[in-house]
Amino acid sequence: MADDWFADTEGNLTAPGEEDGLTPPTDEFGRDDPAALERERRRRGREARRKARKGRTAQEEVAESPPAAERPVPTARQGSPPRRTARQRASAGREALRQRFGRDGGDPRPRPPRGAIRRRRIIALALLLVGALLVWFLVAFFQPPPFDPGEGSGQAIVTVPEGATAGEVADLLTENDVVSNATLFEWRLELAGKTDQILPGRYVLAHDMSYGTAIDRLTNSGGKVNVTIPEGEDRTQIAQTIGDLGLSGDYLAASKSSKGFDPNRYGAHDPKSLEGFLFPATYELDPGASVNRLVSQQLQAFKQNIAGVDMSYAKSKNLTVYDVLIIASMIDKEVMVPSERPLVAAVIYNRLSRGMPLGIDATTRYQFHNYTGEITQSQLRSPSAYNTRTHAGLTPTPIGNPGLDAIEAAALPAKVDYLCYVVKAGGNGQHCFAATEAEFNKLVAAYQQGRAAAHCRS
Repeated sequence: MADDWFADTEGNLTAPGEEDGLTPPTDEFGRDDPAALERERRRRGREARRKARKGRTAQEEVAESPPAAERPVPTARQGSPPRRTARQRASAGREALRQRFGRDGGDPRPRPPRGAIRRRRIIALALLLVGALLVWFLVAFFQPPPFDPGEGSGQAIVTVPEGATAGEVADLLTENDVVSNATLFEWRLELAGKTDQILPGRYVLAHDMSYGTAIDRLTNSGGKVNVTIPEGEDRTQIAQTIGDLGLSGDYLAASKSSKGFDPNRYGAHDPKSLEGFLFPATYELDPGASVNRLVSQQLQAFKQNIAGVDMSYAKSKNLTVYDVLIIASMIDKEVMVPSERPLVAAVIYNRLSRGMPLGIDATTRYQFHNYTGEITQSQLRSPSAYNTRTHAGLTPTPIGNPGLDAIEAAALPAKVDYLCYVVKAGGNGQHCFAATEAEFNKLVAAYQQGRAAAHCRS
């Protein structure tokens, strides 16, 4: 057994198997077991190789890694891609669009032929036009807010004759600018079921009324006939106005006098008729009512309105209420522009105070009931008291039935020194006023020149 022992470099004795660091088993029966020693040697060899590999890896990492001062500072979480700039993101977005829709940003699908595109555009335009026309029709027909003109503006007097059809009424309203379209108005009447509910009469309407408002005015009279007497009309004209309204009786006969009404109370001297007292307004009468009823209502309206007029200035000029009515009737016949009423009244007052003839041709027209044609030379030379070219002072009676505005102007004229006036050529009824004969002659020359120029243009 001693032969198996050997000495190391330091002289120490080593048992078999101890040269590899192996300790013999404590079991005395296994000390000399070569298989056990071999297994222990292989285990320790494997363990040594593992330690050696780990040592080399650590040394390589230390050798390859830069110093701490040179290491980059991490800017993102481990495993996340680096953050892109705004320019890079925009470029990536454009690239995504090009990949999705093609190089020019359009649809990569094949384009249809030009003819198909043109047809589609024409169809789309036609549909748009049809839609616009439909919207226009609905707005024009129903006139919803804010397109509803409502009550309209101004005044339009329309006479609906007895037996007039819905179409005829629609035409009358269109001719007088009450409604904008006769056909649409007639359709609205039919839609409302009121084509046979419009009663004959003389209606005070307005210009550019809505269809609904006009229908209400024409059909909601409560079964009454509306009789409208315009301002300034004389008895003969009133008789013509109400002639087709179905009233019974003779208006000229009924308006000569009335029981219970005394014209002399207002300064008249037993006049031959009630001319001047037949107040113009709108009256409601039963269908077929007598004209006597109309005259009675006119006289009652005159009493109510004349009571509120201040006559103090006229009385200071020694004028009676009847004189004021005569002046007012001339104003209503002469004036078309409301603002000129006090001016024309001033001209009449100034000429009366100087004893000058008034020279108002409307008085001659009243005498001969000539309101549309030219006044003849024989008429202008008439010796009648209604010829204010040859007779100074007022006419014997009013030449019509004035409204309240004309009466108030005649009772209190403008404070001006005008003595005459001339119609403007092409002035829509306006007048030019003058205080001297020289000014008047210039106005007359300008008027004649304007008429001559208009005649040449026509």
